[in-house]
Amino acid sequence: MTVKRVACLAGDGVGPELMAAATRALDRVSKLHQLELDDRHLPFGGEAVTRSGHPLPLATRTGYREADAILVASPHEPALDGVKADLHLSWHVARVHGTPTRDLIVAGPVGSWANDTAIARAFECAAARRGRILSVGESGDWRAAVERERANWDGLVVEEAKLGETLVRLREKPDTVDVIVTEAHLLNALVDAAAAFAGSHATVAHAWLPDEGPGVFAPGASEPDDVAGFGVVDPMGMLFTTSLMLAEGLKSRSASRTLERAVGAASRRTTRDTNSFTDAVIELLPQSRTDVEHFDQVSA
Repeated sequence: MTVKRVACLAGDGVGPELMAAATRALDRVSKLHQLELDDRHLPFGGEAVTRSGHPLPLATRTGYREADAILVASPHEPALDGVKADLHLSWHVARVHGTPTRDLIVAGPVGSWANDTAIARAFECAAARRGRILSVGESGDWRAAVERERANWDGLVVEEAKLGETLVRLREKPDTVDVIVTEAHLLNALVDAAAAFAGSHATVAHAWLPDEGPGVFAPGASEPDDVAGFGVVDPMGMLFTTSLMLAEGLKSRSASRTLERAVGAASRRTTRDTNSFTDAVIELLPQSRTDVEHFDQVSA
């Protein structure tokens, strides 16, 4: 069995509590799906400055470059920009949870040079989900790239819309949108709008992914550091991020869906203090596994 390495960058503040919740859930779901994981906790950001005087020491940079995926618990830590600059990232995907059982994917390139890569990955994602994708872009190069990729797929419902039309649809008919692929300069606006209509940025999970090598995964928001150490940090966004990492970073979509279902079920039956919520998620993992193992090979 191949061992998958996860570089865990907790940082300081509420980061260690969120990372502890994520690694507890990751340990249980990986055993349930017979995944062999090696999670390596590396000094990062303020934590690394305290230890070594630098937010990204050499040992940390070496550690995450050798990993299969990089999980970050402190999304607003300035050192995260250094991590992303250190890697060959080409596309960005955000998963926005409107309800515990309903989510939306927004994907796009990090720059226009990566249009083809982002579009291809978004089409793959749509094929593994509900078979629907909405392209939002107005440049000729973008439309041409979408048409080239569309020719490679049979059975997908491919729609095109402008930004304004898409914003209205997200507000009034969100259930009709599943995967959005958009140009780089529109991506953040669409993610922000989807999160606002969903009611919270706390349930947004982000990933920045390369053609080859480790991707970076971080929640869309975190709580202020002054609540650190009191056990009241809501880990839901971090656990949704861990689910996204399983799907897009480690290519275990079945494990990802198990964790995602468990987080959604736990959100309906417990308060969101750190330990009790994570305990509820772990308890719900076995009954949240309703898929089959060959799904990973089919859709990876």
